[in-house]
Amino acid sequence: MATEHDSAQRLSATRRQILSATGAAVASITFAGAFTELFAGTAAARGYAGYGPLQTDPDGLLDLPKGFRYQVLSRQGEPLRSGEGPVPSNHDGMGALAGPRGRVHLVRNHENYHNGRVPVPTVAGLTYDPAARGGCTVLTLDGQNNVMDERVAIAGTAVNCSGGPTPWGTWLTCEETEDKAGTNGYTKDHGFIFEVDGAAPRRTGAVPLTAMGRFQHEAIAVDPYSGIVYETEDAFMEPFGLFYRFLPEKPLGGTGSLRAGGELQAMRVPGVPDLSAIQETGACFEGIEWVPVPDPQAVHTPIRLQHFGRKGITHAQKLEGCYWGGSSVYFVSSFARSAQGSAADHFGQVWKYEPSRRRLTLVIVFGPGTDIQLPGESPDNICLAPNGGLMVAEDGNGAQHVFGLTREGEVYPMARNRQELTPAGADKPEWGEFSGVTFSPDGSTMYVNCYEPGTTFAITGPWR
Repeated sequence: MATEHDSAQRLSATRRQILSATGAAVASITFAGAFTELFAGTAAARGYAGYGPLQTDPDGLLDLPKGFRYQVLSRQGEPLRSGEGPVPSNHDGMGALAGPRGRVHLVRNHENYHNGRVPVPTVAGLTYDPAARGGCTVLTLDGQNNVMDERVAIAGTAVNCSGGPTPWGTWLTCEETEDKAGTNGYTKDHGFIFEVDGAAPRRTGAVPLTAMGRFQHEAIAVDPYSGIVYETEDAFMEPFGLFYRFLPEKPLGGTGSLRAGGELQAMRVPGVPDLSAIQETGACFEGIEWVPVPDPQAVHTPIRLQHFGRKGITHAQKLEGCYWGGSSVYFVSSFARSAQGSAADHFGQVWKYEPSRRRLTLVIVFGPGTDIQLPGESPDNICLAPNGGLMVAEDGNGAQHVFGLTREGEVYPMARNRQELTPAGADKPEWGEFSGVTFSPDGSTMYVNCYEPGTTFAITGPWR
């Protein structure tokens, strides 16, 4: 029987909590498919919330609460079922798309740079730039999470970080780079979004959706009512990234409709040049403006450096996860550091934008940090959990977790990566980050990646 973590693994109210400068629960999130609300405020993690304490995994891979089990679906370097080559490295964003007869098409990004350790194999008809090493693979699973097939879905793309599902059942994979042809050996420009059909990848091929912009893409979310696509830009250093929306010419037109083009716009919050300056949970801004991007292709100048008029534009450091819930889009700023140029410091924000009201609200602020062994800072990938709260993949210092956030605002550990990556001679341990957290269409399984060493897990148990 697995043993519990000792008391050092308990959640710390000094770090792992949700802060509110007012001390009041003044904001809420309503999610699609849930009638409950997640309240932001001073709610701290009190003891073991969620599903209970993590149990030490005797196999040294993944610690989970009692009653939960994991299954390793795929590891980098192992042969793909298709025979196309080895499973690529750097497992990142992921989407679980419904297939026939209870099957799931698990589309997985590979954030390989030009020197990626295990590249996505090039496949005729599915390769954009043969010199690039990123792309996506797709695992087809039966109703018991047995791997029926694993093959290349798109190749020849670069630094495929995250993305998001579409209402018509495909995956949009995002390149987090602005490298042009001739840089790092690439033969084509990069920094685009590509559509991937998990069931039939050759239907979508390897076609860049150029009208959606060329920048350091992170994630997307599609408004299922209007077809507008929201996009985050993960810029680590100044100038920081922007939050975008894409107005397609053929909204909700199904597979391939985004190729028809449209208009790319960037968000301007009047009077707020940097979102990190907002520290009060519940802070609300009306009259959000959307400004046309002068040059979406960034032919000469990166978009975030382009001129958006005398009023300027709103930036934010490390814009990452993005998802749609209810009638709003939510997006994450993983952290902000004034030493790197941000207006203020924080350990993670979640923002909510309501299109019908043109209103932006800061719903969650994470921090501050005191113990890097405990979960709850630097949120990255984020998704809705079956219990109506959130599951968040942590990308910070120290031990790496998937942590949950309950409807009442409590932070709790859901999984801990036990695979250490500590290099020889390092003065402190390091672990690979989690990424690609997502749930099966029926909510019975949580899928998640360990970025390095690339491993894909299926987690089952008594989900509420």
